[in-house]
Amino acid sequence: MLILGVSSHYHDSAAALLRDGEIVAAAQEERFSRRKHDPRFPHQAIAYCLREAGVGVADLDYVAFYDQPSLKFRRLLATYLSYAPRGLGSFLKAMPLWLKDKLHLKARILDALAEHGACTRGDPPTLLFSAHHQSHAASAFFASPFKRAAVLCMDGVGEWATTSVWIGEDNCLEPLWEIDFPHSVGLLYSAFTYYTGFRVNSGEYKLMGLAPYGEPRYLDLIRDHLIDIKEDGTFRMDMRYFSYADGSTMTNRRFDALFGGPRREPEAPITQREMDLARSIQLVTEEIVLRLAETVRHETGAEQLCLAGGVALNCVANGRLLREGPFADIWIQPAAGDAGGALGAALAVWHEHLGQPRKARQPDNMRGAYLGPSYEDSQAAAELDALDAVYVRLEDAALFPELARILADGKVVGWFQGRMEFGPRALGGRSIIGDPRNEAMQSVMNLKIKYRESFRPFAPSILADRAAEWFDIDRPSPYMLLVAPVKHQWRRPMSTAQQNLFGIEKLHVPRSQVPAVTHVDYTARIQSVHADTNPRYHALLEAFASVTGCPLLVNTSFNVRGEPIVCTPTDAYRCFMRTEMDYLSIGNLLLNKRDQPDAN
Repeated sequence: MLILGVSSHYHDSAAALLRDGEIVAAAQEERFSRRKHDPRFPHQAIAYCLREAGVGVADLDYVAFYDQPSLKFRRLLATYLSYAPRGLGSFLKAMPLWLKDKLHLKARILDALAEHGACTRGDPPTLLFSAHHQSHAASAFFASPFKRAAVLCMDGVGEWATTSVWIGEDNCLEPLWEIDFPHSVGLLYSAFTYYTGFRVNSGEYKLMGLAPYGEPRYLDLIRDHLIDIKEDGTFRMDMRYFSYADGSTMTNRRFDALFGGPRREPEAPITQREMDLARSIQLVTEEIVLRLAETVRHETGAEQLCLAGGVALNCVANGRLLREGPFADIWIQPAAGDAGGALGAALAVWHEHLGQPRKARQPDNMRGAYLGPSYEDSQAAAELDALDAVYVRLEDAALFPELARILADGKVVGWFQGRMEFGPRALGGRSIIGDPRNEAMQSVMNLKIKYRESFRPFAPSILADRAAEWFDIDRPSPYMLLVAPVKHQWRRPMSTAQQNLFGIEKLHVPRSQVPAVTHVDYTARIQSVHADTNPRYHALLEAFASVTGCPLLVNTSFNVRGEPIVCTPTDAYRCFMRTEMDYLSIGNLLLNKRDQPDAN
């Protein structure tokens, strides 16, 4: 039984393929098209999934789409009628796309699938539509290691739901209740993303990273004017301050007046105000998540919680939920955003529509999220040869110690190994890595490699069995979705003068013995690396530890600002040559920047 899951037409389109309920492949379209957050139909992602499984469209039994366009269209109409005549321009702009494509999505999907091959059995695969939050919930629970768990989904908006609560047991998911549009913690956070000058649907990570530099000066303003948070965590927003419902902008003049002026223009200098706004909305978000978790635990009696939806990518809130929340354990879908909806829709068909039993495996059913394409050395060599690249081939016994020495010498390495990750995080498949002990590494990587804002923190990859030595965390964090404090014995004491610094001045004060991965609040976004899911990355960490005594590395995604994570060896080489990376490791092929023909 083959089930293809698809998400598209909004942002982060993707495809995922199940064979008899097992995840065979999953990937975002952006990785192939090289268009960040590509919303278009995922032709190339589908082609990859079929190729990985060795099947064609004719072999598919079901195709599952991750939401219900007709219900979403009714929400669009109802919202417009509620806010008319405001939003007429955006409504008229959206109509052609809806009337041409989205309302006829069933026919469009079948036509698109036909481009991948004829349905030789006569009939096309059965096409089913899952509700948006049902797809999120299914991606979280059915892929989790829990037999029974509560499920909390929070995002901007699906069809109507912005927050939903479910109970999952065995192969069943039961919806309990939801909060509907326009009241949305995801859109509230995105409103502040917009107001602080970052891009909605991609700049939320920046806002979260900026928060520790600020003070929560706007906390009461947000609570008193923007959102009414109930004891149980449910909430209502005062829509007089927002314009996203009528489709124009995220915030309006009333919002500007509340916070003392217009939004920061993109690329303008970041001031203390933006830092304080970031800290304030981050704390409000954490408060909502913690209160909702208490309510869900009380209502369901479940001891475990699964999370999905874009808000579940807020790893600071996740860390607090793990440490302070009422659940014994939590599990977060690594592709928590819309891309993961493709996988959730397919899993919903297998378990809910077809009633197939489910195995709750440890550590989970995601295979470490390494679900994208991989390349043999011979394939990589062919691509590199076509680019006139210069490389040497080293066996593992020589490669890992050599890379450990290179990293310990302060060099930055592009690391391209095994299958590409599914979801927004680089997890040691398509990563840029460095020495976390190096005080200059954060600024070097941000300014000379990633070409992004200097304040943005980097994550540590650490050997799983040594994570508790360095961080206050007592369980695995394989998907870089939990923030935890650095243990006190690794921290560096601050002088009185350093403690009195404000804002971005804090950036240049080393906080620990691994300053490149320690944020200004002494926390880190941890990736625990496991030998069973990524043996090569684990072996490199072991080699680095044997050379330096340090069992962790700086890990950031293999891309530059504004581009998707690299997918192919060609993508990797081009990114390598456009930045100040020193070495590139693709499988057992090692490239030194100085040896390349266009290096000077």
